[in-house]
Amino acid sequence: MTENKNVSAPRRMLDSALRMVKGDNTTQLMEQFTAEMTLVAEGLCEDQSKLRAEAENLGRELDRRTQRIESEQQAQETALRETQQALERRLDALESRAAALEEQLRARQKPDRPPRQKLLSQLTVLVGIVCGSWVLVTILNLFR
Repeated sequence: MTENKNVSAPRRMLDSALRMVKGDNTTQLMEQFTAEMTLVAEGLCEDQSKLRAEAENLGRELDRRTQRIESEQQAQETALRETQQALERRLDALESRAAALEEQLRARQKPDRPPRQKLLSQLTVLVGIVCGSWVLVTILNLFR
């Protein structure tokens, strides 16, 4: 009987310690923990759904803006091409007018006046330089 008392005393102490740790309402605590974790999981799921919807909205907005930028870029490229073609036509017209004026000058010019022909040639080069610089400045102004 002394042995039973010796064995039962530690057993009683262990049972008492387990009861203090576990408590009498372990099932209630488990249900409360499960309810709180379910609430947390539902909140996380809702947050994830909101983030997914926001990401989709941002993606659509990005696509819309990308399309708008691409269309604007195409319009600018078209305008640049048209302006460049117009400038080339003007330059061609100026060159042909300068050539015609040069021909008229040659026809009117007497053989003893070569310095005047040289001056006209220099003026033609000067007009070409001015026209070319005007074309470059106009193109550069388009890129502003």
